[in-house]
Amino acid sequence: MSVDVTDLRAFYAGPLGSVTKRLVGRAIAQAWSDLRGLSVLGLGYATPFLAEMEEAGPRFAFMPATQGVVNWPASGPSSSALVDPMMMPLADGSVDRVLVVHALETVESPSELLNEVWRVLNPGGRMILVCPNRRGLWSRMDTTPFGHGQPFSRRQLRHLMKGALFSPESWAEILYVPPLRSRFLLSGAAAWEQLGRSLSLPFAGLHVVEATKQLHRPIPVYERRRARHFSPVLVPSPVPTPT
Repeated sequence: MSVDVTDLRAFYAGPLGSVTKRLVGRAIAQAWSDLRGLSVLGLGYATPFLAEMEEAGPRFAFMPATQGVVNWPASGPSSSALVDPMMMPLADGSVDRVLVVHALETVESPSELLNEVWRVLNPGGRMILVCPNRRGLWSRMDTTPFGHGQPFSRRQLRHLMKGALFSPESWAEILYVPPLRSRFLLSGAAAWEQLGRSLSLPFAGLHVVEATKQLHRPIPVYERRRARHFSPVLVPSPVPTPT
């Protein structure tokens, strides 16, 4: 179930969305520290984070038809488009980086979406997935966009990425602060994050995973079996008696 684009825009304009933007943006910046000259595609609703990537090359925002689209950026030529995320209007291997936010959890087939991302990424291209954690509070409360759609566990995401030929490179779990519009809680968001990371608590709100496109399907290696040496067994056979 997709969230309407007007609700997404309103969320990021509010205090809870501002905390989300800051913490998710920090995790993205740590994974992608140098984007100079690289093309970046934001799939889903990624404009709050694309806007911070000023040093990157061409930036595009593709938004699913079930969600709706907004003009981005606010000034200059528009770089946003309404698309079918399973059939993006891009050539094979035409993008350096893909940021997937508010997309994987809302589509009918997450594996097909990742296959399409794999197609448009160039050899060695990288993807960042931002999606709700199944064990976190954010996926269990519909007060934020991350409370809609299908949340994922680490194991499920690894299985999806492996099937789509992506190799995880880094993994961050963020948003330990409860998804409540409380100024007191939000003012201590940094303390919640530090506590959650230091204790490796399992209820973070979001997964932020960076993965690299694999060019070839991995071939499993099995241990060589040693051939068994059989000793001959002499079986007596009847000898005809002379007549």
